Amino acid sequence: MKRAAVAVAVLAVAVVTFLIVGRNSAPDPLQVTARGTHYAATVSIERPTTGRVVVDVRLTSGDADSAALSAVMPAMGHAMPEIAAREPEPGHFVAEGEFFQMTGVWELSIRLTGAAGEEVLTVNAPITG
Repeated sequence: MKRAAVAVAVLAVAVVTFLIVGRNSAPDPLQVTARGTHYAATVSIERPTTGRVVVDVRLTSGDADSAALSAVMPAMGHAMPEIAAREPEPGHFVAEGEFFQMTGVWELSIRLTGAAGEEVLTVNAPITG
């Protein structure tokens, strides 16, 4: 009887510790690059998680006037609507919204438009939390 009580207490402490550590651990930032014919960009997500996120797009090649982002999860058949990005400075676009509705690997599409034409760059975004 005493062993069972000790085992239950140890298990309870382990579960509480796991929940506390799991809540405080944030997913690692995501930074990927993509290159197309007219544009190249570095895409950064500080917290690649479900819910509302901020996606930062910095052009490394090309001169786009606008950007819009959307995400799909081919494995599950999910697609999120396109979100227009704002341009705080030339070549730097920021989009904020709910891109990822569940964890897993998503394809993030960045539609860039400028004098060179329209092009869509796609990157894989593993969403973990």
